[in-house]
Amino acid sequence: MDISLTGELGDFLRSRRARIRPEEVGLPGHGRRRVPGLRREEVAQLAGVSVDYYIRLEQGRGPSVSDAVLDAIGRVLRLDDTEQQYLRTVARPAARRPSAAGPAPQKVRPGLRLVLDTMEKAPAFVLGRRMDVLAWNALGDAVVGFSQMPPEERNMPRQVFLNPQARELYPDWPAVAAETVAYLRLDAGSHPRDKRLATLVGELSLGSEDFRRLWADHQVKEKTYGAKRMRHPVAGELTMPYETLTVSGEPDQLLVVYTPEPGSQTADRLALLASWAASPAV
Repeated sequence: MDISLTGELGDFLRSRRARIRPEEVGLPGHGRRRVPGLRREEVAQLAGVSVDYYIRLEQGRGPSVSDAVLDAIGRVLRLDDTEQQYLRTVARPAARRPSAAGPAPQKVRPGLRLVLDTMEKAPAFVLGRRMDVLAWNALGDAVVGFSQMPPEERNMPRQVFLNPQARELYPDWPAVAAETVAYLRLDAGSHPRDKRLATLVGELSLGSEDFRRLWADHQVKEKTYGAKRMRHPVAGELTMPYETLTVSGEPDQLLVVYTPEPGSQTADRLALLASWAASPAV
């Protein structure tokens, strides 16, 4: 499967047109419509650009487009801040010439590994490009089991969609799946020529109907903070708030830290899990 930058721009705009009802923007909703949502002509009119200009933009044939035009289109399509930034990214990709040898493997700085190890009461790990898991601390490993996975399987989308145990681990699996795809789509927009990402998307599409459906929705979302429920085979039910921080100097790396409330049932169960994981095997 190829990740086409030109195709992504058009697909993204069409998906956002489809979700806006004409009545929401003051247009009559009656009459025969061949497509759901707004027509291209209507978007152009509301954004204050010519129909031909908008059509060429949606087809990826337009000239360099200004912030003012993209902002106007974003207002018409009611894009949120993340979607607006994504529109700018796919409409004006940075001119990057891929290396013949491909991108260098990502590495985690020794200092960041030390930071992970100091978080004894908080499961934590580092995500890189394509949501590959690059490093983790002991409690993060006890919760998710990264060290038990083959290196090529240490990837969050692969675990969510291709690991049969994922639906047991995440009681709210549909929400976790949607969040995972939305962030992977965001990463794809910033790195459209990443062959490893294209291969991953192809594998997930072949292996999971749910992934194909969610990928086709073109949702984009930052991974910032939230909460996940987990059903751990040893610790039981866990409610895991999390915070996601961009690693300084490494914009393609994220530090994900689960932050259970002190004194909560989850914190107590994680303490027991840490003791169990640290016990020598008999």
